[in-house]
Amino acid sequence: MSFVQTVPEAEATGLVKELYDKDAAAQGYISNYVRTLSLHPEIVAGYRNFIKVLRERVDLRRYELITIAVSATLRCSY
Repeated sequence: MSFVQTVPEAEATGLVKELYDKDAAAQGYISNYVRTLSLHPEIVAGYRNFIKVLRERVDLRRYELITIAVSATLRCSY
């Protein structure tokens, strides 16, 4: 059982379907963040831009440390 509501792949239309299709074509699967944001697909472009800008300004080691710290703080098991 999932506590995060998403648009199922079979029910995707419009922008959500485009995002799902692009992810599947590029990676062979749909990213979890795209599924998670499927109820508000207009946020995906902003999220992708945020990550792009962050990675350009922060070295890889620091980026990984930030990711681990945030995950630990949020008790993320992923």
